[in-house]
Amino acid sequence: MTYIKYLSVTAVIVLVAAMSFIYSGIYPIGADNKHNPLTFWLLETLRKNSIERASKDIQVPPLEDPLLLVAGGADYNDMCAGCHLKPGQKDSDMSLGLYPAPPNLTLSQEDHQHEHSGDDVSKQQFWVIKHGIMASGMAAFGPTHDDDRIWAMVAFLKKLPELTPEQYQIITARQ
Repeated sequence: MTYIKYLSVTAVIVLVAAMSFIYSGIYPIGADNKHNPLTFWLLETLRKNSIERASKDIQVPPLEDPLLLVAGGADYNDMCAGCHLKPGQKDSDMSLGLYPAPPNLTLSQEDHQHEHSGDDVSKQQFWVIKHGIMASGMAAFGPTHDDDRIWAMVAFLKKLPELTPEQYQIITARQ
């Protein structure tokens, strides 16, 4: 019985300390501050595992149609390039101002050191574009874009690392 009493008292103390910390406002929440390594690891692990779980049952349609590339390219240029960059671009005002920094999607999967490839990456990209990521700056485009339009962006993302700046300009121009 004493063990349960000590455990209960400890739990209450931890809860009061956590609530005091949360309500104190002392944690620096500005995007120009960096998380401590433990917080960063916790958030990145949570994000990665959550996206993997949520996207695992998504069925990837054929993505080789050149019309998808053109349709997805125009949307990428309008909605994504400001943060995720264009071929030949190293950074932008948006990419420099966001924390954590958005991935440079012009880089290959190997450059990103992805643990996954192929359909797993496509599933995850679809899920992220559709649902966004809380408190990261990544918007959810599901409310404004149907699945076909989102898959077109995924198809474009598969080809983006191979594009030269000139090819990018041609493919992403709105017709």
